[in-house]
Amino acid sequence: MPGVLIAAAECAPLVKVGGLADVVGALPKYLKKIGVDARIIMPFHRQVKERYGAEAQHLADFQANLGWRTQYVGVEKLDLDGTIVYFIDNEFYFGGPVYCGGDFEGEQYAYFTRAVLDSIPLLDFDVKILHCNDWHTAMMPLLVKTQYAGGVQEGLRTLLTIHNMHFQGQYTHDFYRDVLDIDDGLAFPEFIGQGDCDNMLKAGIVFADKVNTVSPTYAREICDPFRGEGLDGALRSRGGDLVGILNGIDTEVWDPRTDSALPVHFSEKSAWRKAELRGALLDDLGMQPAGKDTAVIGMVGRLTSQKGIDLVRSVLDDLMQEDVRFIMLGAGDREYEDFFRQSEAQYRGRLLSYIGYNGELAHRIYAGCDLFLMPSLFEPCGISQMISMRYGTLPIVRETGGLRDTVVPYDAASGAGNGFSFANYDAAEMLDVIRYALEVWRDAKVRKRLIRQAMESDNSFERCARSYAELYSSLL
Repeated sequence: MPGVLIAAAECAPLVKVGGLADVVGALPKYLKKIGVDARIIMPFHRQVKERYGAEAQHLADFQANLGWRTQYVGVEKLDLDGTIVYFIDNEFYFGGPVYCGGDFEGEQYAYFTRAVLDSIPLLDFDVKILHCNDWHTAMMPLLVKTQYAGGVQEGLRTLLTIHNMHFQGQYTHDFYRDVLDIDDGLAFPEFIGQGDCDNMLKAGIVFADKVNTVSPTYAREICDPFRGEGLDGALRSRGGDLVGILNGIDTEVWDPRTDSALPVHFSEKSAWRKAELRGALLDDLGMQPAGKDTAVIGMVGRLTSQKGIDLVRSVLDDLMQEDVRFIMLGAGDREYEDFFRQSEAQYRGRLLSYIGYNGELAHRIYAGCDLFLMPSLFEPCGISQMISMRYGTLPIVRETGGLRDTVVPYDAASGAGNGFSFANYDAAEMLDVIRYALEVWRDAKVRKRLIRQAMESDNSFERCARSYAELYSSLL
């Protein structure tokens, strides 16, 4: 298959702010296993340059036009454990945070857009498909079809993957005319205009050859005015060109048989060893020991309204009347952080809140808890529920986006399922399902079967990569 260039603002393990980085970092590795030469192009962010600058190979440098001015572009190349990563180097734009907000962030990624398109002919790689991700790269399909039409990029096919509709890159038309020479004729609702602004994400939706989201359910949800963030009409207009491909997890990183963060390893056949991990986790965190009927509930993620924290806040006192331990790892909005700090003081020994992020602790929570709570208001895909299942920790989720596509609620009649779910964004409904999950979990025979079924769920990137390979083929 011809070469695929994946353009993104972040990529794990080089730099990670959100789930986008995990997908971009893992996808090329698994595409390579099925014969697809996919490479990454991203900004040479300061923290990446400090760590990998000495290892990177300089390929080219030139001046790119950014409206009325020119800017230096350096093109660097790194072999990262078999995955080729190209970097766009510019100290002015990428010497600070990955995302800095405001007009400068728009200019950062307008520059990145121009630099990537001008760099393609200089790469040691025959690019036939440009795979764009989120608003930071969504202007590329528009420019390919307008300013670069008839040039050396002629015939370049484009795919836009939407990881989160909420972030769109909206700036005034004067801004886009200034930095990218966007024609005034494009500033209309049928193209990229939205209200008083132009919209980067909308540009990608309208002009990309194909558009996909990170789960089938999310692809349907965002075509509805309630979930489409103002772009539902543009999405509906794409018809069959809009598809949903469920993300996966890197099962070589998330592997309970080899995970270096775990004091004890286990598999589907030795899942009883989770009890050892649970005891060690509680002990190391200074929490009260758990009896055989005491369920340990975990949460890992951002503390924002999107993640359903308001539901947790509404019923936490009721939940803590149950025989449970509750462990929360995350950071975000100050009011939610303060709430969990106060709750830890109130339920000391039974509830622990770790404000911030700790990678090793995250691995241990996924492995050492019994139930994993993820009550999101909306969730394009989500990976935490997949990781928890990989480690035999049963997820409790709201039926939205990728959560609905990955978690099969337990059916007592057939014994099928790999977790628990509730339909409505309602605190009482969530509490009822948590109590039901506790009741089911305390049945040792059922628990054993559910843990095995959760661990056997196919949430691998192998499946995800095959779906992307089929989508790439449809572009050619």
